[in-house]
Amino acid sequence: MIKTGKTPQHQCSFCGRGEDDVMILVSGMDGQICEVCTEKAQEIIDQELRKAGVEPNRASAPGNASKKSSAFSGPLKVAPPRELKAFMDQYVIGQEEAKKILAVAVYNHYKRLQQLEKGIVKADDDVDIEKSNVLFVGQTGTGKTLMAKTIAKLLHVPFTIVDATIFTEAGYVGEDVESILSRLLQVCDYDEKAAERGIVYIDEIDKIARKQDNPSITRDVSGEGVQQGMLKMLEGSEVLVPPQGGRKHPEQKLVKINTHNILFICGGAFDGIEKIIARRVNTQVIGYNKAEAEEIDKENLLQYVSPQDIKTFGLIPELVGRVPVVAHLDPLDVDSLRRILTEPRNALVKQYEKIFALEGIKLKLHQSAIDLIAQKAFEFKLGARGLRSLCETILTDAMFDLPAVEGDKGAKRQLVINADYVKEKLEGAKRAKLKAA
Repeated sequence: MIKTGKTPQHQCSFCGRGEDDVMILVSGMDGQICEVCTEKAQEIIDQELRKAGVEPNRASAPGNASKKSSAFSGPLKVAPPRELKAFMDQYVIGQEEAKKILAVAVYNHYKRLQQLEKGIVKADDDVDIEKSNVLFVGQTGTGKTLMAKTIAKLLHVPFTIVDATIFTEAGYVGEDVESILSRLLQVCDYDEKAAERGIVYIDEIDKIARKQDNPSITRDVSGEGVQQGMLKMLEGSEVLVPPQGGRKHPEQKLVKINTHNILFICGGAFDGIEKIIARRVNTQVIGYNKAEAEEIDKENLLQYVSPQDIKTFGLIPELVGRVPVVAHLDPLDVDSLRRILTEPRNALVKQYEKIFALEGIKLKLHQSAIDLIAQKAFEFKLGARGLRSLCETILTDAMFDLPAVEGDKGAKRQLVINADYVKEKLEGAKRAKLKAA
């Protein structure tokens, strides 16, 4: 017999909701159950297990963020600032002052968490040490993201990189600022406890600066509105986070995350802030103080950056106050670019040597070739990223022609790159001709 229309077969056998009133209706032999009743049944089972002295061990899922420990669980291991800086020295060339500032900020932050976990310092102690979020100001390709990524690797804590340009004010198309914590939850397999002591690197923070100082009738939904949404999160508060991120899953169960112990590191190029710094510095040089103007390093004005300059650039004062540690990154000179090519553990030359070694080819770069590449990269003003662009231009033909064919497999071959080879490839590149024009 074929039945049509809405029948009891299309209703939850527990609560009686119809199929139009629920999202999921699981059918069995003689009944159905909806997702609401399933959750309530699981809660009842968990309560009964706890009464019996058994801790429920449910699988990690976006709806059960704290039910499973992750690879980041366990006691914190904090290295002294000198060891943190020494570890960063293996990956990041130069930027001594920025590495020192970051090492101290991270050490103080996690030392406090370690004392809390061990019970040495009580959570209700009279003196509550607050965290010190960090702001990196530096040109593109100077190592802002690399420093944050490197120190998170050593501490073995959850780390995520988010781009500030994708966020909009609540209610507009785009991502809410709470999705920052969604990424952190996903990294640590939805382990809330691990996420609450992680590190978040907010990149391109300068791109959400206020578009203009004067009030406007239009809303700045991707600028000042985003900054206002970040305030409580940066300072430390309990935030309701959609575990799956975004607004595409309105039915998902929100997870409460306490950001009091999450370290936020913000970074941005702040293109044009040198003019603001120069204007501020010059206003102080009047009359008899003229001698001070000669001591100012005009080639590296970023070293004089202050919170006042950040505020003038377009970040609201409330946000600047919640990022108290401001560190500048020096622009890379030719010597630094030369060292970046060869010295770090993940140096570009080592990467290309490994690529050619996979084909049985030994790559060798003369010092003259390295010097020339560093000089050209310095002219591009792209930082370390300019090095990769040049290396790809120089080695593309070799990587196209030299991979072993059937008859060459197993043969030992060598590719030697000297300054003449570099000049030939760069002069033959169309981009070099356009640049010369």
